[in-house]
Amino acid sequence: MIVLRARALRKRYGELEVVSGLDLDVQAGECFGLLGPNGAGKTTTLRLCLGLTDPDGGDIELLGEPVPSRAREARARVGVVPQFDNLDPDFTVAENLQVFARYFSLGSIDTKLPQLLEFAGLAGREDARITALSGGMKRRLTLARALINDPRLLVLDEPTTGLDPQARHLIWERLRRLTQEGKTLVLTTHFMEEAERLCHRVAIMDHGRLIAIGSPRDLIAQHTEPHVVEVHGNGVDAWLSRARGVAPRVERVGDTVFAYASEVAPVLATLEGRRELSYLHRPASLEDVFLKLTGRDLRD
Repeated sequence: MIVLRARALRKRYGELEVVSGLDLDVQAGECFGLLGPNGAGKTTTLRLCLGLTDPDGGDIELLGEPVPSRAREARARVGVVPQFDNLDPDFTVAENLQVFARYFSLGSIDTKLPQLLEFAGLAGREDARITALSGGMKRRLTLARALINDPRLLVLDEPTTGLDPQARHLIWERLRRLTQEGKTLVLTTHFMEEAERLCHRVAIMDHGRLIAIGSPRDLIAQHTEPHVVEVHGNGVDAWLSRARGVAPRVERVGDTVFAYASEVAPVLATLEGRRELSYLHRPASLEDVFLKLTGRDLRD
């Protein structure tokens, strides 16, 4: 079953077209990622699909409802985690959840409150002020708040931006739990590792266009060699020409050279005795796919 469908979606601001003829299908029960650097059009795409921004062209269907004409009805069954936390600092943890429930006319959530607090890792802190919470705690509370209406679809805009690695892993654990429970997730991210760990499928965007779509494993297999050797150091310029003689693809980003190869032994042989160089041999990732398809680093 398709939960979200977009066809030929377009949005322009002045002379800049930020979403350019985009097609998307999100299946029920999957975690679907929109992957791309800042400015790729990810957030605008989400706003269009939620009916928060009017498109300049194209068709959108969200949970069986046409958008934007019946966006309000569709959003009643959607939970949204915005890019930046918008919790009310004047309220306690519990009050933030209770007030948000009124937007959906849910009435009392006293029976649901313990479950939401447990999910957020805030059991016993219902009376704490928002200012007393860490960044990770606030993010988990924002995620729990998005579950108030028991949504069929959860939309998350860069859910772990600004968090330290430990807090990020805690959010990932909560999101995996939701997919295991059958929730459908759509998330934007510019963290390659996040997309690889969480998403069943990802759509890679750049300059408002969809340039590739598939599972992380399939995209890596289709678009790049399996081995990557990252090399940097004072002698990297001299080594670069040797790398091009043995690796089918060599890219340079800043002071680091990336050599891509199906057979890694010839590349590693060129590094023997080169103590002035540091290197890392690793498997290919989604970030390598993005670099190949766009010529840009994922974090640009």
